[in-house]
Amino acid sequence: MRLGVLDVGSNTIHLQVMDAHPGARPTPATNFKVELRLTEYLDSDGSITAEGIKQLHEAVADAVKHANQNKTDEILAFATSAVRDAKNGPEIIQDINQKHQIDLQILTGDEEARMTFLAVRRWLGWSAGKLLVLDIGGGSLEIASGIDENPEATISLPLGAARLTRDFLSGDPYSSKSVKFLEDFVSSKLEDDLPAILRSHDANHFVATSKTFRTLARLSGHMFNENPKYLESANLKSMISKLADMTDKSRAELPGVSASRAQQIVAGGVVARAVMATLDIDRVEICPWALREGIVLRRLDWLNN
Repeated sequence: MRLGVLDVGSNTIHLQVMDAHPGARPTPATNFKVELRLTEYLDSDGSITAEGIKQLHEAVADAVKHANQNKTDEILAFATSAVRDAKNGPEIIQDINQKHQIDLQILTGDEEARMTFLAVRRWLGWSAGKLLVLDIGGGSLEIASGIDENPEATISLPLGAARLTRDFLSGDPYSSKSVKFLEDFVSSKLEDDLPAILRSHDANHFVATSKTFRTLARLSGHMFNENPKYLESANLKSMISKLADMTDKSRAELPGVSASRAQQIVAGGVVARAVMATLDIDRVEICPWALREGIVLRRLDWLNN
């Protein structure tokens, strides 16, 4: 069957169409993406503005059209932290579902962490042992750990790259003061909010997923001639300093860094370095599967029962 996964995220509206059936590896068929940083369309009371809602509807309409043109059997639609945290999120979801005839659901942070963990487990297999999975999105950071397909511990924190860039970083290039303030905030948040079960993890395989970590790993490979399938914590301090001293335009000219990602990669690097230090991780392996694949795998599991 052909499944369309519609991800209404903090940075993009991304439709991934996959050919899939129970027991088989999902195969990407086509995708459609609109860059829409919803965190930039928040008013003073935390609601998404009328302009943000208008652009969101246009992006969803185009994504649904693309899915229909490619003969998608079912659209699995979900929204993450930007809509989840917006005060008018439930109203927006209801309106989208009525106008576009889809079933867009808000994922909780815990669900997001669990679906991502499932994707990583299926990609790496049982021989990978106990996993600790990190995922930095636009609005939140998810961490999950466990030895089975369902993690034994998860947490979602409001430490996404887009959110932190908007709230803390200023200047072009960013001022050293704002970067230092961000670093202190992230470290303090992790120290205060990470539960003991994650702090005292006994995982033996450390994995990172999604665009921020993939971009950091590519940059590490470019700057330090490292294998881009991994990210070393020792390289992050130097990378953050170099990236923060660059302008948005200069960062966007680096390999694998889009114009939109160029603004956020410093904050993403700060979070990556802080969480790896807090959890005493020297290196993470980059997994190509993440939340969207997890959603498909869970749907296939349900169909197979």
